[in-house]
Amino acid sequence: MFTKTDIEKYFIAEKQESLLFILLGIAAISIALVGLLYWKTPFWKGAAIPLILIALIQVIVGYTVFARSDKQRTDMVYAFETDPLKVQQQELPRMEEVNKNFVTYRWTEIILLVAGVVLALVYRSNPEKQLITGIGVALAIEAAIMLGADFIAEKRAHDYTNGIKTFLQKMKM
Repeated sequence: MFTKTDIEKYFIAEKQESLLFILLGIAAISIALVGLLYWKTPFWKGAAIPLILIALIQVIVGYTVFARSDKQRTDMVYAFETDPLKVQQQELPRMEEVNKNFVTYRWTEIILLVAGVVLALVYRSNPEKQLITGIGVALAIEAAIMLGADFIAEKRAHDYTNGIKTFLQKMKM
């Protein structure tokens, strides 16, 4: 049975994972800067590119989700108790769009992971191509992290969406 506690848990988990995204992004930027400023090798110059670019995405997305989660949580708990029509007309379509977007994210992350692995493997033995090797290694690592995090978030989103659908069916909406 879907309850307001399920809504609370969903948004709290979203907020926690967004904080993890922010921390991962900060860590990746820190590692990239150490590589660029301290180790100064072509490998680290290459690795810094995807580390910084993907980390910026992690920080921006993480902050956006973190900043809006509390309001969404309170709005949906209130709607659940007093205005189920709002759940049907706003939250269900929003979550269906979120679930659809996860498919795009998944395939993008898989493509980036494969591209990173291919770059790393093809150029790993060529000393003149260590910049490309660094790009590949960092791209593969970041894509794998994002793929894993989004796998967890996607499962949570599907469970939450199914809970909403069950609730609306019981309300005969």
